[in-house]
Amino acid sequence: MAKIRLLIVDDSALMRKIIKQMAESDPDIEVVGTARDGLEGTEMAAALTPDVITMDVEMPRMTGLEALSIIMHKTPTPVIMLSSLTAEGAKSTFDALEAGAVDYIAKNLATSSFDLMKVQEELVSKIKAVARRRVRAINPGVLKRPEPIVAVRKSFATQKIAFVAIGASTGGPRAVQEVISKLPGDMTTGLLIAIHMPKAFTGAFAERLNELSALSVKEAVTGDKVLPGHVLLTPGGRQTRIRKRGLMDFCVEVSDEPKDSLYKPCVDIAMKSVAECYPGRSLGVILTGMGHDGLEGMRMIKEKGGKTLAQNEQTCTVYGMPKAVVDAGIADKTAPLDMIAAEILNMI
Repeated sequence: MAKIRLLIVDDSALMRKIIKQMAESDPDIEVVGTARDGLEGTEMAAALTPDVITMDVEMPRMTGLEALSIIMHKTPTPVIMLSSLTAEGAKSTFDALEAGAVDYIAKNLATSSFDLMKVQEELVSKIKAVARRRVRAINPGVLKRPEPIVAVRKSFATQKIAFVAIGASTGGPRAVQEVISKLPGDMTTGLLIAIHMPKAFTGAFAERLNELSALSVKEAVTGDKVLPGHVLLTPGGRQTRIRKRGLMDFCVEVSDEPKDSLYKPCVDIAMKSVAECYPGRSLGVILTGMGHDGLEGMRMIKEKGGKTLAQNEQTCTVYGMPKAVVDAGIADKTAPLDMIAAEILNMI
């Protein structure tokens, strides 16, 4: 099979060299070009037609966001953004995802330089996951916000589901945004979103979701009450669980345990707590992502009499987490991303 052809766009010569070395540490990846800024990047994207592009955000002459907009309009290609672990880096990242980038890798600028060698595995795995994936052209200036769905009101007697837990990873920010922005503000369930995202990004992501959604969205902190029509986003770097305090009283617990967990936050940990607090009354939703985090959480929701929903393969950036659930026979339904919100309303 032909190698994955990668184009690197970064204004730092050192970073171009480091990214090239890391990417080509995998024999399936070949760097076919390196560009010094966004303008050169757009020209090389058109000339080289790479399978994947890594794109820095802040660059002279033309920023990464400007270059992304041109590439997604003229030569649609899977683009992975390299973003700084700052509030501004988070905002730029979500702007890029909305403009068509398939994913991002966070760079830590807190060190003397930033040690991107620590994310070599993440870089390689994401390049391979999105390579040759078909992405649609996006015309600049025509991005439309989805309108919330008008829900058919259900009485307490006919509404079985009381809580919705959503899990996602690679490609998750854009997928979660589409789902949450379509849900109506008068939902009668609480919601928890567990998404693999660094600590510096989750607060900004919650704020963006809150701006785009009819629901109330916030980053979860210990003691937050579970309320109908309120969405709690798991903070990066920690674990979030739902705890029962009384007969109909539920709240959030955020902790560092277990310290050795591969994912922080972990979808399985969040979903298992939901299954335990709402036996037979929870809905688990698994969206795009690499790996199989969420499989055991979805399994427990199902075993305790709840319902399960998975994003379909065709609309996933990476069909990993949903595939694990579907292959295990746990998904009650699968649906394309643009129908996930409607299916959530249908299933509750």
